Amino acid sequence: MDTAAAEWTATDDGPERRPPGRRLAAWCAGLLCAGVSVVVGFRMADSDGITPVPQFLAFLPWLLVPTALALLLTLLSRWWTGTAWGVLLLGLLAWYIEPYGTTDDPTGRPVAALRVLTSNVEFGQGTGSLVAAVRREKPDVVFVQECDYACDAQLKADLARDFPHRRAVEGGGSEGSVILSRFPLTPTAGVRGTMGMPGAVADVDGHAVRLQLAHPMPPLPGQVDLWRRELAGLRDTAAADRGTPLILAGDFNASQDHAAFRRILDTGLRDASRLDGADRTATWPALTAPTLGVQIDHVLLSRDFAADRTRILDLAGTDHRALVTDLTLHAPR
Repeated sequence: MDTAAAEWTATDDGPERRPPGRRLAAWCAGLLCAGVSVVVGFRMADSDGITPVPQFLAFLPWLLVPTALALLLTLLSRWWTGTAWGVLLLGLLAWYIEPYGTTDDPTGRPVAALRVLTSNVEFGQGTGSLVAAVRREKPDVVFVQECDYACDAQLKADLARDFPHRRAVEGGGSEGSVILSRFPLTPTAGVRGTMGMPGAVADVDGHAVRLQLAHPMPPLPGQVDLWRRELAGLRDTAAADRGTPLILAGDFNASQDHAAFRRILDTGLRDASRLDGADRTATWPALTAPTLGVQIDHVLLSRDFAADRTRILDLAGTDHRALVTDLTLHAPR
């Protein structure tokens, strides 16, 4: 037996003694597993960590791809310790990809039905497409994010007759946000943030329903703490006044794989998309969704609501897909 063969049979725990080709494969597998392990480790610790962890957590299901590649490389290089590492990572990813939150149904009698639509129109560029979708879908409440001054003016001109009640934070670019409603609205303080997050209490057939628009800052490098604080503000709103039914909807810039978003669900809210089996359907970026993307747009509901039908709409002019969901409000037990 030659020296190389002797070295090959002597170990299967490290890449340093393998033939050059297999050594390279083992090193590449190790690097891939190490990178995925960092992200999975923060997920296990129920933490979003620091950049670039929150950004990778948004695409947690897609980490199956580099993990599978790493596993293949460990097999080709006959690095059996690495193979066990890769299998463990695949199992952990599969576990955490499972939907988060509860899906129990309300127990009280149905008292009202309404349809809710939420859409980020990307600096107002998708306003025309949104107006067409609203006329087609006929929602009762519409949450609009990134509605600049021109968007706000167009919504007033085109939809004021159908939606006589509104609550808005005016602003340019991504700062403006609007809630449109067929039901009478009483303004609330909303949630303070870099971008507008208005709130209101709607009179839905004689029943008070809190409406809160969500649009925290995205977890950009250098702004992760701000993103976390603004999501915490939404969580505080969700935790307050639990005796009043709540609809919290919009662009959360977060998925169920972010700890800061799970804190909101832990207040007792449920994701309408999950209630209808669409919890992993991507809403951003629209260019590659639904094949490649992440669900960061949500309609979250208190336990007073059942979600009967949730659909995801493609709108022209915006990088987000819209959500429309049919809700049934139930009386307290």
